[in-house]
Amino acid sequence: MKISIVGITGYSGLELVKILNNHKKIEIVSIHATKEIGRRLSELYPYLLGICDLKIENFDAQAIMNQSDLVFFATPSGIASQLAQPFVEAGFPVIDLSGDHRLPAACYEKWYKKTPAAKSSLNKFTYGLAEFADLTGKKFIANPGCYATAAELALIPLVKAQAIELNSIIVDAKSGLTGAGKALSDSSHFVNVHDNYVTYKLNHHQHIPEIVQELKLFDDNLEYFQFSTSLLPVNRGIMATVYAKLKTGVSEADIAAAFEQAYANKPFVRLQKELPELHNVIGSNFTDIGFAYNEKTNVLTVISVIDNLIKGAAGQAVQNLNLMQGWAETEGFPMAPNYL
Repeated sequence: MKISIVGITGYSGLELVKILNNHKKIEIVSIHATKEIGRRLSELYPYLLGICDLKIENFDAQAIMNQSDLVFFATPSGIASQLAQPFVEAGFPVIDLSGDHRLPAACYEKWYKKTPAAKSSLNKFTYGLAEFADLTGKKFIANPGCYATAAELALIPLVKAQAIELNSIIVDAKSGLTGAGKALSDSSHFVNVHDNYVTYKLNHHQHIPEIVQELKLFDDNLEYFQFSTSLLPVNRGIMATVYAKLKTGVSEADIAAAFEQAYANKPFVRLQKELPELHNVIGSNFTDIGFAYNEKTNVLTVISVIDNLIKGAAGQAVQNLNLMQGWAETEGFPMAPNYL
């Protein structure tokens, strides 16, 4: 299968190259960006020498459709909503890693402060939380956000089993610096990040409506939850710490059973007996989940950890491609995390 990548110089685009290079059924035939046109990717990033030596091209929708079978958009929000339209109209498969096709138009405009995609396009996209979406034969996939992936995988089994009080949900999520993208800013400056811990977008993060939208599929009574996001002084990784009160009569064994039932046949979700650590998933497409219960406060704590650039972006996009095509879900992935 021949694929093109739009937004190749961002962190997610570069991760796509690394994963797809191992994929036996994929050939990357073109890469696109708005800068460094005509230069070889391996010239800009020498670690890719011999892995991807393609030249970066200007975006041309028709040229991509003439030579490829599918296009990945690894662009910042506000770009794929406009550039993907010709592909949708032509019925040409798209996997969008940005937030542009995850939400209804009015909701997207409210939370992202950008012009939404046309409703005719939005209606054709399927939200691709890989462990819970039916993607077989689908052509247009909206990849979930990184925070959303970690939070949803921690919460869906509990909401589905009606095990927790919905109005008690608190999600405290922390991300490595790559979650902020490559654009330079004061908040991502080394001297502001190093040896520091900063909470940002409290109650205003754009992944909030996405998480609510997904959880409502499993219990329509859920309307809101408390969500905080913080920046860790590390390169990559997300840890979502979820708190919720158990409903009367629900036991720890019930919680364990809910997670085991949800993820028994899901190769990229690992249920850990101990509370998960970031190091155990970095460099992999795994989500590690563990929990603990406090009988005195009736509070369940669930910890979910992912690599934000892989399971939270490029890795889940490739996982979704595999599901679309009916291939082995693990095709293309190195299964062992980096750890060190």
